Parts: sequence; structure tokens; C-alpha cells
Amino acid sequence: MAEAYPWQAALWQQLSRRERHAHAYLLHGPAGIGKRALAERLAGLLLCRAPAANDACGQCKACLLLRAGSHPDLFELQPEEADKPIKVDQVRELVDFVGQTAQLGGRKLVLLEPAEAMNLNAANALLKSLEEPSGDTVLLLVSHQPSRLLPTIRSRCQQQACPLPGPAAAQTWLAGQLPELDAAVHQRLLELAAGSPLRALQLFRDGVLEQRTLVEEGVKKLLKQQVTPSELAESWKNVPLPLLLDWFCEWLLLVLRFQMSGDEAGLGAPQMGKVIGYLAGRTPLPAVLELQDWLLAQRQKVLGKANLNRALLLEALLVRWASLPRAS
Repeated sequence: MAEAYPWQAALWQQLSRRERHAHAYLLHGPAGIGKRALAERLAGLLLCRAPAANDACGQCKACLLLRAGSHPDLFELQPEEADKPIKVDQVRELVDFVGQTAQLGGRKLVLLEPAEAMNLNAANALLKSLEEPSGDTVLLLVSHQPSRLLPTIRSRCQQQACPLPGPAAAQTWLAGQLPELDAAVHQRLLELAAGSPLRALQLFRDGVLEQRTLVEEGVKKLLKQQVTPSELAESWKNVPLPLLLDWFCEWLLLVLRFQMSGDEAGLGAPQMGKVIGYLAGRTPLPAVLELQDWLLAQRQKVLGKANLNRALLLEALLVRWASLPRAS
């Protein structure tokens, strides 16, 4: 059975007690808060032949098949490769599945994640099934960025925001997963994950703490002219591009906040405090805003799976970043 996270308890009670379910749900919220697990748990409940206490029984034929990964009335759809779009041919297979009769005589379930990975043709191909699903079919769409979905997709689903746990709950859960680390490291991971505990755990496993330190030190050397943009871009070749763009967006926002308040305290990112203060004091506001617009546009392209040259993009970013204190 899918894991039940404590911060989902109230939402689960709301979903599991419904006498009638929508034909399509859009479960949305930040990455790393357990939306996939919630969708899997709901799929298990809706497929179970003998649910008890508002949950799947875990013992019936449907539950056993689901646990074995061979339930014939569950269709799971995700990108064929990480960071690639969901293609129209994949959605056509989903549509064929929706049109079939349930082999176990109950519901059919579709679990699609992440929904925003569908390209335009794939999203359009899904619309008919969302409008008029065949038989007793429930579609569960999971999205980390629902704003990237077509309005026609969103409007055909019952939208359900999934909760982000509070700081104390997130830290308690993460401490249970990583008891070997001290509280300061847990807090650092949660800051990097914007409070999402599952994402914080994955960041730790991916070595992101070390990557963040590498990038922070590199930025300091760049501003001291101890390294060139091209050398720095090459040294970051193993750091995921979305992470890099997120971090630069974060630091640029802190520069803006510093310029507005003039107070370094409470800005976060203590390892970059001096850099933020230095840039804020020596960069005209229009130059900061111009770089912010450019950076957000590049980030949107990356999130949209645009075919960009990573090295050229990073070099362009670093040249602009190094020029901030000299902007006029």
C-alpha cells in the first residue's frame, strides 16, 4: 500500500469518505509533498473490492494484483524518459484503455504524472477522455505546476490542492528518515527544498548539499575574478540545470529584498549573505530587474523542455552575473 503521510490525514479523510467520486481529479502542489503516494493510495481504495476503515483492505484480489504491479484495470502514464515530454502516442494508448471494459468488473483507474509533461498534442488527445470517460473510470492527474496545463484540462478535472506540511511537521518527518544528521542539516535541506520533505530527502540522496556548496564557492570566485564564466560552467556540469536556475533566481530575489529593506538579517541563504549585500550595494535596480526578467525567461524555457545549449546558457548567465556590480 502507498505510504500515508501525516500531513495528508485531513485531506485523506475528505477524499476517502466520499460516496461519489469525480471522474477526474487534478492533485496539485509543490514537488516533494507526497502527491504521487496520495494518488496511489486513492487508486488502491477505488480499486479495492472490500475497503475497510476508509482504506483499501490489502487482501482482496484487486489489492494483491495492485501490490504485484499487475492490476489489469490500472493504467499508469509518465514520460518514457526523465525530463522528457509525454507524447501523443502514449495518451492514445491511455484513450484505448479508457474505452475498454474493466477486466475485474469494477472501476478502471488512470494515474498520470506529471500532467504538465504532456506536450500540446498529447494534452489535446486527452480532452475527450476527460469530458466523457467510458464506464466507471477515474483519472488521477498529478501536477507539480498546474499553471502549465491547458485551461481546458484543468476545467475538466476536480482540482484538489495537496497540503505542504508545516515546518515542524516537515522537520520531524525528515529527522525520522535521516536520524544520522543533526537538526541544522535537516533545516538546510528543507530550505533548499522550499519546505517539501520528500524533496529534501531526495536532495540529500542526490548529493545536493555538496553541489550547493560547490556553486556558492564558485559564485564567490567569479565575483573576485578568480575564475572565468566558461571554467565555472564546466565545473558545474554535474549540477542539474533547473537547480542552478532556481538558486540564481533565489539569490537575485534576495538582492532585491536587500535593496528594498537594507537589512541583511532574516534574508536567508547565510552562506551567500556577503555576496548578496555586495551585489545589492553596487548594482542599480534596473540592472537587477533586467537580469531577473532574463533569468525567469530562461528558467521557463528549461521547465518547458526547450532544447537549449546548457554550456552557452550557463556562460551567458555567469557573464551577466559577473557584470552586475559594474552595471551602469
